[in-house]
Amino acid sequence: MTTRWKRFYQKQMEDAKLRELVESELENLQLGVQIARLRAEENLSQTKLAAKAEMSAPKISAMENEPRNLTIGTLIRVAHALDSRVEIKLVRRKGMKGGRRRESGGKVKTRSL
Repeated sequence: MTTRWKRFYQKQMEDAKLRELVESELENLQLGVQIARLRAEENLSQTKLAAKAEMSAPKISAMENEPRNLTIGTLIRVAHALDSRVEIKLVRRKGMKGGRRRESGGKVKTRSL
């Protein structure tokens, strides 16, 4: 059974710009969810994790809820406090091959993100 919300969401996802924005936000949240899950598995509050990682509890909260502009060093500190390690993996975006292409007066520019 398709709900009104699902029909609304599907209609909104037909807009390529909006779909890209939603997918980007979901990608960002994955990291925060991983941190929160590992913290819960270790039975740590945000305050206790912050103390172990030598940073503030609001920083941990921001990492879990809006993980933006994080440095690798910060991620490593949190990973070590969670008895974990950081892995960085590049994965091709859905429907994208060879990066983004922009046409500019007959020239095609390629930019990898």
